[in-house]
Parts: sequence; C-alpha cells; structure tokens
Amino acid sequence: MVDPNKIVFFDTTLRDGEQSPGCTMHHEEKLRMAHQLVSLGVDILEAGFAIASEGDFNAVQAIAREVKGTRIASLARCKREDIEAAGRAIAPAPSNRIHLFLASSDLHLEYKLRISREQALDQAAEAVRLALTFTEDVEFSTEDGTRTDHEFLLKMITVAVQAGATTINIPDTVGYTTPEEYANIFRMVKARVPGIENVVLSTHCHDDLGMAVANSLAGVEGGARQVECTINGIGERAGNAALEEIAAALMVRHDRFPYTNNIRMEQLYPTSQMLAQCISFGAAPNKAIVGANAFAHESGIHQHGMLANPLTYEIMTPASVGVANTNLVLGKHSGRRALSERFEKLGHPLTREQLDDVYHRFTELADRKKSIYDQDLLGLLQPDKAAVVIH
Repeated sequence: MVDPNKIVFFDTTLRDGEQSPGCTMHHEEKLRMAHQLVSLGVDILEAGFAIASEGDFNAVQAIAREVKGTRIASLARCKREDIEAAGRAIAPAPSNRIHLFLASSDLHLEYKLRISREQALDQAAEAVRLALTFTEDVEFSTEDGTRTDHEFLLKMITVAVQAGATTINIPDTVGYTTPEEYANIFRMVKARVPGIENVVLSTHCHDDLGMAVANSLAGVEGGARQVECTINGIGERAGNAALEEIAAALMVRHDRFPYTNNIRMEQLYPTSQMLAQCISFGAAPNKAIVGANAFAHESGIHQHGMLANPLTYEIMTPASVGVANTNLVLGKHSGRRALSERFEKLGHPLTREQLDDVYHRFTELADRKKSIYDQDLLGLLQPDKAAVVIH
C-alpha cells in the first residue's frame, strides 16, 4: 500500500553508482557496503544488474542470501534473459524486487532500441507480467522519461500499471529537467493514469545540470514517495541524487517536507567514509553533509558566530549526521576569538595584550603556511621559536 506520509529510500549505490568510472567494487566490498546500507536504513537496496556479468550475478545473489533487513532488487531490461537472471539472483532474499526499465523517449526508441512506440508498449506489458512470475514486487522505469512525449509517457505508464507494476519510476536519465517541470510530470501522472493511486511513484535524477537533489525533492512535492539515490551522489557522468543530501533536506526542512522515513541520520557520514574506502575517490571537500569542509569554518566572522551560537552558521549539528564535531580551522582568515579559544584548549589562556601580540605573529605565519598546526601555535608564544617555525 502507498503511504502518503512516508518517503521510501531506494539506494542504487551498488548498481548505478558502481557502474560509473572509478567506482568499481569487488565482491567483498559490495557485501560490506550492502550491510552498511542496511545499518543506514535504506528501504530498497539495488544490488546490481544481474545479467551484466557473472560477477554482477554472483554479487546480487550473495547480497540476496546474506543481507537481511531490506528489500533486495536487481535491474533488468525488458528482455526475457534479463528478467530470468534477475529472478534467479534475488530469489534467496525473503523480500525482493525486479526493477525493469525500457526507454520511452522517441530519441532512445529510434536510435538506441530501433523499435516503434507500439513495440515498446508491448515489451513493457510482457516484461512486467513475466517479472511477476518471479516476485510480487515489480518496479517499471521509463528510461529518459523527462524527454518523453507526455501522451506517450502516460500510455507506457498505464500499460505497466495494468500489467501489475507496483512501483513506477520516471527517471531524469540525462539530468535534463528542472524542478517545476519534474513536479508537474508527477502531478500529470497522478491525475491521468487509472489505478495510479495503488502504485508508488519514484524519482531517479542525475546531476548533469547540478539539480538532481532539487529535482528529486520537487518530485516528492509532485507526489513521488520513493527517491532513488546513491551515497556521495556517485553514478553515471555527473552522478545521481545524493542520498545524504535528500535525507538532510527532509530532516532540516521538515516544515516543507512533513514526511517520515527510515534513514538513520547518524549513519550518513560513516557510510560515506566506507564508500570512499571501497572506490577510488572520496567526497569533495565542499560536498554537502559529508565533505571535509561541511562543518569547518575558517573565516573569523563565521568562527566568532559559531563560538557565540552554532546556529548562526550551521543549520544542523555535525552529530546529527554522524560527524564527530565542528572544525574551526585556523588560517589567514581567522580572527582573535578562534585563536584565543584554541590556545585555551591547549592549556595557554592569554590576556588581551598577549593575544594581540600573538595574533600579529599568527597572521604573518598564516600568510606563509597553508596549514597551521598546534605545534606552530605553541611556537608563537615565544617569538624566537616562531621565526624557526615560519621557515
């Protein structure tokens, strides 16, 4: 049943994320990440694309067998061999799903699949019916849905719903849409597809124009109750909507999004860190929620505000997303307040006169060094030693 008050998180880190450059994971890494995603609280875990390779099939099957506490899904094209492979791979999981996809835009139908619209409709219906012989939970995705003629999009979704699909996903496959456009697509589908009230609508957004998270949230406003996303936003090209950003937006702006979900927020940062250990890169320093600078402050004005009241510059606490603490970084933009605070923590409280004297030497040092360490600060207490530190 569709719960209008709950957002379901569909994580595709191990499928859409893993198939992108630099993100390949071996078997044990996939299993490790899958267990962590359960700890994070994701509702559906897309474990892979079973037909893609023997390794993918084995990984999906192993996750289905060993990982408990979430629904395990495998992607499949609307082809018999794909669906059968997906069905076998997810079979060990007590709660499972086959995720079907078929291109719906004329561009994809003509140049990629070389089939007509009518053929696509027939394939969609046949694939959903076949998938239902392996599982009771079938998701159907209209690939390139945001560039699809609206009347045909409605026809394809109607066909999939009539065939028994339980979730309909409308992907922004190439990161093309805008928030208002995307929300209106969901409103149109809810208004015009018979039986849609018994089906979960889902978002799946890519970040080619930097709007994946904004589009996902707009989809929610339009009626979607499932969001497809990845840890750190990894995925094809510019990546997918970042799970941690959507989850944080739902938490911080509960006034705009008054919905429940099962994400354990304090597991966001540990999950991000685990992924960084498994693939060839971590989150950018300025990455929202989990980046190294997400809770770091160097500007003197910001540091002063943070010491007075963290709410001045942080809209959530670091602990709420699993980060240990706020980091007041000492650098050339820092002010006296943060410097005094650091010296006090180091066991050297300073008078106003001492602080003025040390601050002058500190700014000279900060102009020459990119990183200021505690030993550098201690050296500033004695001018003769500070000169040695500078050089």
